[in-house]
Amino acid sequence: MNFKKVKVNNPPIKDKVYTYLRDKIIKGEINSGDFIEEETITNETGFSRTPVREAFVKLEAERFIDLIPRKGARVRQVTGTEIINIYETRRLIEKHAAKRICEENIVVPVKMIDCHESMIERYEAYKDDLNEIDFYQHIFMDVAFHGSMVAAVNNPVLMDMYEAIQNRKIRVAYTALSIEPERIHLIIKEHTEILDSLLKRDVSRVVDALENHLKPLDSILSRLP
Repeated sequence: MNFKKVKVNNPPIKDKVYTYLRDKIIKGEINSGDFIEEETITNETGFSRTPVREAFVKLEAERFIDLIPRKGARVRQVTGTEIINIYETRRLIEKHAAKRICEENIVVPVKMIDCHESMIERYEAYKDDLNEIDFYQHIFMDVAFHGSMVAAVNNPVLMDMYEAIQNRKIRVAYTALSIEPERIHLIIKEHTEILDSLLKRDVSRVVDALENHLKPLDSILSRLP
C-alpha cells in the first residue's frame, strides 16, 4: 500500500492524519479489507506513532476500521445493513427538520439553494461523461444541502446527533455513487422537489420527498455484503 508524503504545518497533527486516511478510505484508494499498519503510516508521513495511533482510534470509533491486536487496522466493508441504518437515521432527523421549517415558517437556508444550484451546474458540465465528475466534491455539496436544512431549526442537540453520522454518511454516499453514477441526475431531481416543497411550506409533500429520497435502493444493496 502506497501513501504519499503528507506535509502538515499546523496542529493538531492527529486530525490531519485522520482526514488523510479517512479520505483515502472513502475514495476507495485504500480498499475494504486492507490492513493499515501504524509503522507504515509513521514511516511514510514522518509523524510519530502517537498522532497516528490517535487517528486510528477516531477512525475505529466512526467504524471506518477495526483495530486488530498485533496486526494493525483493517478497513471495514460498507454493508447493506449499514446503509439501511444510516438512511433510517437520516429520515428521522431530516423529516423532523423539514416539518419544522414548514410549520414554523423558518427561512430556507441560502446555503441550501446555493448548493443545489452548484450541483446542477456541475452535472450540466459533465453529464456526457459522469465518470469525470469529482464524486467527492459532489457528495460534500450534497452533505451541505441536507446539513443546512437540519441546522436551520437551530437545535444544537439534534445537529450533534446528525453530525455524529456525517463521515459514515459520506462513505455510504460515495459507495452508492461509485456503483450507480447515473443516479446523480435523479438525486438533483429529488433535491429540486425537496427544495420546492420547503419554499412552498408544503409539509406532506416535503415529507414524502424526503422519504423517497432517503431510501436505499435494492440495486445497490444487492451488490454489498
